[in-house]
Amino acid sequence: MRVLIVEDDPLLGDALAAGLRQLGHAVDWFRDGQRADAALAGAEYDAVVLDLGLPGGDGMHWLARWRGSARHEVPVLILTARDGVEDRIAGLDAGADDYLVKPITVDELAARLRALARRRSGRSKSVWEHGALSFDPAARSVVWQGRPVELTARELALLEALMANPGRILSKAQLQEKLYDWGETLESNTLEVHVHHLRRKLARDVVRTVRGVGYALGAAQGGDEA
Repeated sequence: MRVLIVEDDPLLGDALAAGLRQLGHAVDWFRDGQRADAALAGAEYDAVVLDLGLPGGDGMHWLARWRGSARHEVPVLILTARDGVEDRIAGLDAGADDYLVKPITVDELAARLRALARRRSGRSKSVWEHGALSFDPAARSVVWQGRPVELTARELALLEALMANPGRILSKAQLQEKLYDWGETLESNTLEVHVHHLRRKLARDVVRTVRGVGYALGAAQGGDEA
């Protein structure tokens, strides 16, 4: 999952970003709405964690802007010190998908983000299943044909991106956005290496190559066919 954090408190922002990265998520963190707005225009995010008391424009202003634009579908979780009932109502009515009051733990934030991802993908179960493959986003664990499989953080992120979009072809650029933060230097074949390792640990047909377009979730029925 790729998450955009908009938080002007340097200690909190750094702690949230570090904690979510440790859980395997790609995270971009900005301290004001203007830079977050530019990031949303240039990348595809799975969720936004939005503070309200921001420099250069209140968080509610940016939420209204995003909901009135082409970026209206990205899930937004408000994370703020404003704990009044009227504040929560205003935030949710303005288009926020969830509302959390500080202080919170990284684990709770991650659980809320997983819930947003489930709702967005239309999934009701906490464990995602596809043929002989199952993935538990909370435990960051994978089972293939009844046996647990150890994957690296990048391989898990790649599998999560594909399983979150069954039937959809994701381009190389889209997958890289899911796996990496801004500013990370990538080799030209980095994504292909992760795909190769994922196929080797699971099965070749788990990831389908669509030549000239990108990758998609494969049949995942238990074969090693080419």
